[in-house]
Amino acid sequence: MTTSTRGTGKLPAVLVLEDGRTFRGRAYGAVGETFGEAVFSTGMTGYQETLTDPSYHRQVVVMTAPHVGNTGVNDEDPESGRIWVAGYVVRDPARVPSNWRSRRSLDEELAKQGVVGISGVDTRALTRHLRERGAMRVGIFSGEALPDEGLMLARVRQAPEMKGADLSAEVATKETYVVPAIGAKRFTVAAVDLGIKGMTPHRMAERGIEVHVLPATATAEDVYAVNPDGVFFSNGPGDPATADHPVSVMREVLSRKTPLFGICFGNQILGRALGFGTYKLKYGHRGINQPVQDRTTGKVEVTAHNHGFAVDAPLDAATDTPYGRVEVSHVCLNDNVVEGLQLLDQPAFSVQYHPEAAAGPHDAAYLFDRFVSLMEGQRA
Repeated sequence: MTTSTRGTGKLPAVLVLEDGRTFRGRAYGAVGETFGEAVFSTGMTGYQETLTDPSYHRQVVVMTAPHVGNTGVNDEDPESGRIWVAGYVVRDPARVPSNWRSRRSLDEELAKQGVVGISGVDTRALTRHLRERGAMRVGIFSGEALPDEGLMLARVRQAPEMKGADLSAEVATKETYVVPAIGAKRFTVAAVDLGIKGMTPHRMAERGIEVHVLPATATAEDVYAVNPDGVFFSNGPGDPATADHPVSVMREVLSRKTPLFGICFGNQILGRALGFGTYKLKYGHRGINQPVQDRTTGKVEVTAHNHGFAVDAPLDAATDTPYGRVEVSHVCLNDNVVEGLQLLDQPAFSVQYHPEAAAGPHDAAYLFDRFVSLMEGQRA
């Protein structure tokens, strides 16, 4: 990716999909070129949390909400230390941000961090195209990076695909760090960082958990060196079919029957550890308004999602595995995709969505309490 920060907003820009469809607009953020997988997010708010979610590594995010950037950028809401999206596509960016916490405009922040974007695009038409044809490789070109269309298309088709991509180690912490419990410490949790969001250990800390965040390359010995009451596997980017190392670590955790909780990528890792396959969704689930049913209670939740892969597990009955019986605990009401797994014979469960839910909704916050209950039961 090459970038410049001069003249954004007035320079022409072009978005080119790998099937040849093009959209013209104006440069937004940094000027230059970028490549990734084109995906769309249906959230109407929380763009700052979306941009800084490591799960979006190597993805070009199309915002379905037409107005983006209205509240600017602050220094409190990022979910990690940087913007992770490979590119950003909006229809009508805010001309002047307005919020008491705003420190700068979104356009300025994108340019500062070298994120190439495009504005003035018919994002409704682009989203419909991706729904019909599926997520695909894309390039954004602006400024001096604007070659002829044939060359742009050729370069898009040379970009790596998301299927088969092993990315978690690229976004995870390199060194272990500790998020202390808020108030009295009740439990210690080893959290394997596959692309963790900052709100996740915070939600655990609120419940008296001291969280040791470990690199994606952590071994089972590293996990148990912190003497955990429970083990957590985080969200993250890439194809779960490549994640052999986290799968082997999780199998060791399952063998020891330590309370276990996984979200998003962690749900896919649990699926693989139990012997299920995974597959790539046509266009995935991304946004903060996805309906999911908790089949253990019948309750329907509005949930936050960011995933392009899913677990292939039977919905109609429990399955026998080397670690006991497992059932699908949650399901997406839009398309019946598996959204959660629960072991029936030991303390382990996972969900495909994001219960930490920054910037909301908070319907699924109870899952952290469920994790606490498993650790309480094990200690008793």
